[in-house]
This record gives sequence, C-alpha cells and structure tokens, in this order.
Amino acid sequence: MSKPTDEELKTALRTAMLMKEHGNDSDFLAKTLLNHHYRLPYLLDVLFAADRYLNHGMAEREHTQLLRLIEKAKEAEEHISKIEHYNFGLE
Repeated sequence: MSKPTDEELKTALRTAMLMKEHGNDSDFLAKTLLNHHYRLPYLLDVLFAADRYLNHGMAEREHTQLLRLIEKAKEAEEHISKIEHYNFGLE
C-alpha cells in the first residue's frame, strides 16, 4: 500500500472532520483516521529517536531523548484513551 500524498491526506482529513461534525460515521472510519493521524507523529518521533540512539553508539544523550519521546507518546495515548496514569511516586 502506498503512502497518501500530502493533498490526499488533507482531503481525507477534511472529509473525516466533516463526517464527525455531521454524525455521519457509522463505521467509525473518520474517528479512526483522525485518531491515527493524531498519534502518528508521536510514534514517528520515537522511531527516529530509536534509530538515532542505535546508530550513535547508544549514547546517553540519545538514550535520554528516546525515553522522553516514549513518555510523550504514552501521555498522548493516555490522553486520547481517557486513561488516568497513577505512578504513586514509583517511576
């Protein structure tokens, strides 16, 4: 499957937003597309940071950056999943 062009993605996102606004999303396609579009940048940041970390001799700076991006991705996931995270000071 090929990646959509920027214009195709914009069109799909516009259509998805209109579908959600008008309650015309019985199969949850719009909801799914918008959700994945929100989450994808966080996961791509983790991917690029992991690649940098592995290709730079597993340096401490890259390790710290990777951990921060993983935490941001987790927070975004919790935000959209409406899950509260309690660490009780253990993390």
